[in-house]
Amino acid sequence: MKIMFVTAMLAILFPLQGKLQPAQSFYDFTVKTINDEDFALSSLKGKKVLVVNTASKCGNTPQYEDLERLYKEYGGEHFVIIGFPANNFMGQEPGTNEEIETFCRVNYGVTFPMMAKISVKGKDMHPLYHWLTSKSLNGVMDSEVKWNFQKYLIDENGRLVDVLMPKESPYSEKITGWLKKKP
Repeated sequence: MKIMFVTAMLAILFPLQGKLQPAQSFYDFTVKTINDEDFALSSLKGKKVLVVNTASKCGNTPQYEDLERLYKEYGGEHFVIIGFPANNFMGQEPGTNEEIETFCRVNYGVTFPMMAKISVKGKDMHPLYHWLTSKSLNGVMDSEVKWNFQKYLIDENGRLVDVLMPKESPYSEKITGWLKKKP
């Protein structure tokens, strides 16, 4: 009886601080769209999601073309791409949300959801990117956003599956093969 009391008291006084708790889900986040509307990621339950940080003045900017092609071919009921403009790398996304939205639509015909500009690294990193890059939060792996157009793959259950480096084509076999796999 004394041992149970001591164990209970220790649990109260020295909590494990989340070490045994399940990782937060992708679906727990709400982000802002490029038009400043709330977008609950929980609305994507049951879909595979490709999360990508974007920039309008980067050597990788032409990837918008393949991202849009991928979205048109696979997007819809089972897959979505979400773009997050970020100005973290050499000022390559200096525009306002309105300027970014116009650039994407006019130059690349982007129809996949674009979110409001955020920070993907540093002291002001968006909470979603903390989750994407921290194993202690996502339960899968640590990573660091290396450059614009880094890609994160999220499964139908809101779990991180993989991270692909910025130079990886959005239309690579890694991505298309993942999309073709049945849940």
